[in-house]
Amino acid sequence: MTSSKRGPKTSGSPFMKPMQPDDALAEIVGTEPLPRTEVTKKMWDYIRKHSLQDPQDKRMIRADLKLRPIFGGRERVSMFELTKLVNARMSSLEGDKVTDFPWKGKG
Repeated sequence: MTSSKRGPKTSGSPFMKPMQPDDALAEIVGTEPLPRTEVTKKMWDYIRKHSLQDPQDKRMIRADLKLRPIFGGRERVSMFELTKLVNARMSSLEGDKVTDFPWKGKG
Protein backbone atom coordinates (compact mmCIF):
# COMPACT_ATOMS: atom_id res chain seq x y z
CA MET A 1 0.00 0.00 0.00
CA THR A 2 1.33 3.42 -0.89
CA SER A 3 0.59 6.46 1.15
CA SER A 4 -0.08 9.78 -0.42
CA LYS A 5 2.10 12.67 0.67
CA ARG A 6 -0.70 15.03 -0.13
CA GLY A 7 -3.08 15.63 2.73
CA PRO A 8 -6.79 16.09 2.44
CA LYS A 9 -7.96 18.78 0.08
CA THR A 10 -8.05 22.12 1.84
CA SER A 11 -10.28 25.09 1.26
CA GLY A 12 -7.39 26.99 -0.37
CA SER A 13 -9.14 26.64 -3.72
CA PRO A 14 -10.19 29.92 -5.36
CA PHE A 15 -13.68 28.44 -5.73
CA MET A 16 -13.98 28.15 -1.94
CA LYS A 17 -12.98 31.75 -1.23
CA PRO A 18 -15.97 33.68 0.16
CA MET A 19 -17.21 36.33 -2.27
CA GLN A 20 -19.65 39.19 -1.74
CA PRO A 21 -22.76 39.08 -3.96
CA ASP A 22 -24.06 42.38 -5.33
CA ASP A 23 -27.56 43.57 -4.46
CA ALA A 24 -29.33 41.80 -7.34
CA LEU A 25 -27.65 38.47 -6.60
CA ALA A 26 -28.20 38.91 -2.85
CA GLU A 27 -31.96 38.88 -3.52
CA ILE A 28 -31.56 35.18 -4.30
CA VAL A 29 -28.53 33.91 -2.37
CA GLY A 30 -28.50 36.24 0.64
CA THR A 31 -26.22 39.08 1.66
CA GLU A 32 -23.49 37.07 3.41
CA PRO A 33 -20.22 36.32 1.59
CA LEU A 34 -20.27 32.79 0.13
CA PRO A 35 -17.93 30.60 -1.94
CA ARG A 36 -18.79 30.54 -5.64
CA THR A 37 -19.71 26.86 -5.37
CA GLU A 38 -22.34 27.66 -2.74
CA VAL A 39 -23.71 30.58 -4.78
CA THR A 40 -24.13 28.28 -7.79
CA LYS A 41 -25.89 25.71 -5.62
CA LYS A 42 -28.29 28.34 -4.24
CA MET A 43 -28.99 29.64 -7.74
CA TRP A 44 -29.95 26.15 -8.91
CA ASP A 45 -32.11 25.64 -5.81
CA TYR A 46 -33.94 28.87 -6.67
CA ILE A 47 -34.31 27.91 -10.35
CA ARG A 48 -35.75 24.51 -9.46
CA LYS A 49 -38.02 25.83 -6.69
CA HIS A 50 -39.59 28.34 -9.09
CA SER A 51 -39.68 25.94 -12.09
CA LEU A 52 -37.57 28.28 -14.25
CA GLN A 53 -35.97 25.64 -16.46
CA ASP A 54 -37.58 25.62 -19.87
CA PRO A 55 -39.55 22.35 -20.01
CA GLN A 56 -38.88 21.99 -23.76
CA ASP A 57 -35.13 22.69 -23.49
CA LYS A 58 -33.77 22.00 -19.99
CA ARG A 59 -30.50 23.79 -20.88
CA MET A 60 -32.35 27.11 -20.92
CA ILE A 61 -33.29 29.06 -17.81
CA ARG A 62 -36.19 31.50 -17.93
CA ALA A 63 -35.77 34.75 -16.01
CA ASP A 64 -38.27 35.91 -13.45
CA LEU A 65 -38.22 39.42 -11.96
CA LYS A 66 -35.33 38.55 -9.60
CA LEU A 67 -33.21 36.80 -12.24
CA ARG A 68 -33.67 39.34 -15.03
CA PRO A 69 -31.11 41.87 -13.63
CA ILE A 70 -28.60 39.05 -13.12
CA PHE A 71 -29.18 37.91 -16.70
CA GLY A 72 -28.54 41.41 -18.03
CA GLY A 73 -32.21 42.00 -18.86
CA ARG A 74 -32.47 38.87 -21.00
CA GLU A 75 -35.54 36.65 -20.77
CA ARG A 76 -33.60 33.40 -21.13
CA VAL A 77 -30.01 32.24 -20.77
CA SER A 78 -28.38 28.86 -21.18
CA MET A 79 -27.25 26.95 -18.13
CA PHE A 80 -23.71 27.25 -19.51
CA GLU A 81 -23.88 31.06 -19.25
CA LEU A 82 -25.17 31.02 -15.68
CA THR A 83 -21.79 30.78 -13.92
CA LYS A 84 -20.30 33.59 -16.00
CA LEU A 85 -23.27 35.88 -15.32
CA VAL A 86 -23.27 35.10 -11.59
CA ASN A 87 -19.49 35.56 -11.26
CA ALA A 88 -19.77 39.02 -12.80
CA ARG A 89 -22.01 40.00 -9.88
CA MET A 90 -19.62 38.88 -7.15
CA SER A 91 -16.73 40.77 -5.57
CA SER A 92 -13.89 39.53 -3.44
CA LEU A 93 -13.98 40.75 0.12
CA GLU A 94 -11.18 43.13 -0.92
CA GLY A 95 -13.61 44.75 -3.36
CA ASP A 96 -12.32 43.31 -6.66
CA LYS A 97 -14.81 41.99 -9.23
CA VAL A 98 -14.28 38.41 -10.35
CA THR A 99 -12.62 38.75 -13.73
CA ASP A 100 -9.82 36.20 -13.59
CA PHE A 101 -10.75 32.56 -13.66
CA PRO A 102 -8.25 30.07 -12.17
CA TRP A 103 -8.75 27.46 -14.89
CA LYS A 104 -7.55 29.89 -17.58
CA GLY A 105 -3.80 30.19 -17.94
CA LYS A 106 -2.07 33.44 -17.19
CA GLY A 107 -0.46 34.86 -20.22
